[in-house]
Amino acid sequence: MNGLIIAIDGPVGSGKSTLARRVAELMGYVYIDTGAMYRSVALKALRRGVALEAADALTALASDTRIDLRARDGGQQVFLDGEDVTSAIRTPEVAQAASKVAVVPGVRRVLVAEQRRAGGQGGVVMEGRDIGTVVFPDAELKIFLTASPETRAERRWREHQQKGDAIDLARTLEEIRERDRRDREREDSPLVRAKDATVVDSTAMEPEEVARLVVMLARENRSAASSKQ
Repeated sequence: MNGLIIAIDGPVGSGKSTLARRVAELMGYVYIDTGAMYRSVALKALRRGVALEAADALTALASDTRIDLRARDGGQQVFLDGEDVTSAIRTPEVAQAASKVAVVPGVRRVLVAEQRRAGGQGGVVMEGRDIGTVVFPDAELKIFLTASPETRAERRWREHQQKGDAIDLARTLEEIRERDRRDREREDSPLVRAKDATVVDSTAMEPEEVARLVVMLARENRSAASSKQ
């Protein structure tokens, strides 16, 4: 049988990217960061001065954009129209812009189609906000990863501190809560847990502990599927 499609959803700062990368590494799967796609479109919009409220212009921009995700040295490089933007898309400004771009239905249609193409053959770990509910509702394993807002804010703050970015922890917590509200209330593909998703609360867990748990669930899933064949 082909490899599983493992869908990891959850709010901002819950550790989805770290988890997805590690699970993919442990299982020999391909990691697909859907958030990087929305960030790339947001970066392009900011650079071109496209208003983040201009839905038609953003949809046209997404349709005329090429995003390539490439594995390298245990990580992932993101290329926007041939340019390496791996670092450029990780700024707070781009993150906030991406959360606005992601609510545009036309942009989501363009990128969801690309995500389905990239992961349709299986053997992938894909993370985002609506992977288990919209992109791959039939994924063999769905994980809804969460953590308290305070924990997520501190993690995000530490990430930027390690990069030398001076950001305020209280402001980061405020932005986390605003992103949560925006993700939950958007009309197109709001952040919700798939009914058949396994909820994993990482508030008091180490990243490796979470990854090993998900790998165990994936292997149990594969064993169950093989026994039915």
